Amino acid sequence: MSGVWVNHSKLRVVITGRPNVGKSTLFNRLCGRRRAITNPVPGVTRDALEEECRIGGIPVTLIDTGGVKADFEDSFDRLVAERALTALENADIIILLLEIGTLTVEDESLIAKLRRYSNRIIPVVNKADTVEKDYQASEYYALGLGTPLPVSAAHGRGLEKLIEAVKARAEHLPPNPDGPESAGRPLTIALAGRPNAGKSTLANQISGREASLVSEIAGTTRDTVISAAYRNNRMIRIIDTAGMRRRAKVSEDIEYYSVNRAIQAMFEADVTILIIDANEGLTDQDKKISAQAVKKGHTIVMALNKWDEAVPDKIRLKKAEDKIRFQFPVLEWAPLLPVSALKGYGIENLIKTVIKADSQQNQRIDTAKLNRALMEWISLTPPPTRKGKPFKVKYITQVSIRPVRFIAFVNRKEGFPESYRRFLVNQIRREFNFTLIPVDLSIKEGQNEKLR
Repeated sequence: MSGVWVNHSKLRVVITGRPNVGKSTLFNRLCGRRRAITNPVPGVTRDALEEECRIGGIPVTLIDTGGVKADFEDSFDRLVAERALTALENADIIILLLEIGTLTVEDESLIAKLRRYSNRIIPVVNKADTVEKDYQASEYYALGLGTPLPVSAAHGRGLEKLIEAVKARAEHLPPNPDGPESAGRPLTIALAGRPNAGKSTLANQISGREASLVSEIAGTTRDTVISAAYRNNRMIRIIDTAGMRRRAKVSEDIEYYSVNRAIQAMFEADVTILIIDANEGLTDQDKKISAQAVKKGHTIVMALNKWDEAVPDKIRLKKAEDKIRFQFPVLEWAPLLPVSALKGYGIENLIKTVIKADSQQNQRIDTAKLNRALMEWISLTPPPTRKGKPFKVKYITQVSIRPVRFIAFVNRKEGFPESYRRFLVNQIRREFNFTLIPVDLSIKEGQNEKLR
């Protein structure tokens, strides 16, 4: 895809193995935090999860893959396996995770597929939580893949030797090409929405590669999947989150953690793209997702997905937008754009809008300039009076960016008209180009010391 650059500037270390061998536990241990969801149920990890971290002081992109089965029960198992094997093709180092005991059919099947990458493989034998089991791990020398390293991912045992092995391999690898130096601060975008609204398809469309697993099965994405791309002269990190359902439907432990991780990712991002299914419109769950973001002053761009027209019908689009604005007026400031994640329509405009919104939320207005504008607004539309006593707005100042917040100092806070506060917010938006983001204005009684 033109205009897309995928960040492979760091050493890529991929963890692979059969289902439920402990890959996600090892991934979390090497990351130093609980990034991947772990559960005794086989097949919890589905997408290839990426995390930038340091192993032994070396900056790497660590990748956790879904478990590769020997026999596919359905097409979904095949998709997971294909995604895992694709990740291996771009790997600099492959950590092949096995388990103390006899090799399974799934182990043998995967090892056969990995033989062509043998010079990149570090064989690691998990669940070696005693010295006696360390000796059992030596049986894996027979695989011909190098010295097997016994570890216990759950307890952190043996990780020092694994880290040293990664460092030793890294020293013999040629340097990877760097990404564009002009990328500046990465812009982190979280993709949120109800299950099967098209988040993963949109993530792949923006990044220019299949980082997220796409399926018609709702709830395919469980972890937050991170990918990166260089677009419009900006480095962009894309976080594809799990679909958020009504709490009554979040019955599985796995899904419970998925939803919590998605909400956390949304708040850690610079901008959230709320993906709305054009065929279903705004759902109650979309409103709940948005409400959580609005409380935090978080910037949202709404993407009306599955709008499969290269040139949107203006009348039809206006009706859809009016309905959404009526249903959820709290997002009246949020841009709403028609897109087709499947066909690629509207993606470029969406990215430009997200970048512009981020620029707006990082804007700080000079206090003197702000108060000159305030005097003009007051002269044209004075504050109302109450019981014969006029309200006065004495001073206004911006107190933060991301989120953008202002404080207005008034002579009387009690009874200050909400309508006039909204008037001031709208004037700030228009005058200083905060048209795509939330703007908060608090009323405080008194006068800033600068005017005394």
